[in-house]
Amino acid sequence: MTLFNDTELFTAGLAGKKVFDIPDSELILIDNFFTKEESDRFYERLLRKTKWREYEMEIYDKTYTVPRMIAWYEDKDNPGADPKGPDWNYELLTIRGRVEKETQLDFNTVLLNLYRDGNDGVGWHSDKEHNTGPNPVIASVTFGETRMFKLRHKFSKEIPQVEIPLHHGSFLLMAGTTNSFWQHQVPKTARNVLPRINLTFRQTHRNV
Repeated sequence: MTLFNDTELFTAGLAGKKVFDIPDSELILIDNFFTKEESDRFYERLLRKTKWREYEMEIYDKTYTVPRMIAWYEDKDNPGADPKGPDWNYELLTIRGRVEKETQLDFNTVLLNLYRDGNDGVGWHSDKEHNTGPNPVIASVTFGETRMFKLRHKFSKEIPQVEIPLHHGSFLLMAGTTNSFWQHQVPKTARNVLPRINLTFRQTHRNV
């Protein structure tokens, strides 16, 4: 995995702002939410400064290592937060501030995923609701390689799947009943692709 020459090859999207007209969902994409220069800088610094770790999950009593690296940041004053967890750095605070200004919402957690190459991805799923409620607002920011983000309706198979290329510096907002009615994935690819960093901001509230 290369580090700092990658940014010369990353491309920003050209779609501007798009509101998707699909059932049971509130979905908004903003390409070039961050400029190419900003995106290059965030990519390089997050790739270098983040304490990436592997994540294991249990499926049918078997433990699997997920095909990507992760990091978790959370406000220390949030009930149930790990007091020894990492502190938000300047880059994360800056990105969060821009996201909060756009959405007019406050977010207290962010999950970072590092897709190192085409062998990394995430399968079909909806986000767990036990700490966010049934219809969470999920604000997603991407830096690095363009990867395809796919959605499929959970209950109506006749509704076509949605495919959204998430480019360097893009912002995707999933709100309303999107999480209740739709699953999403970032599929693996046989193409020779560079790393991608994705940040998903959430409002986490635990019953503690």
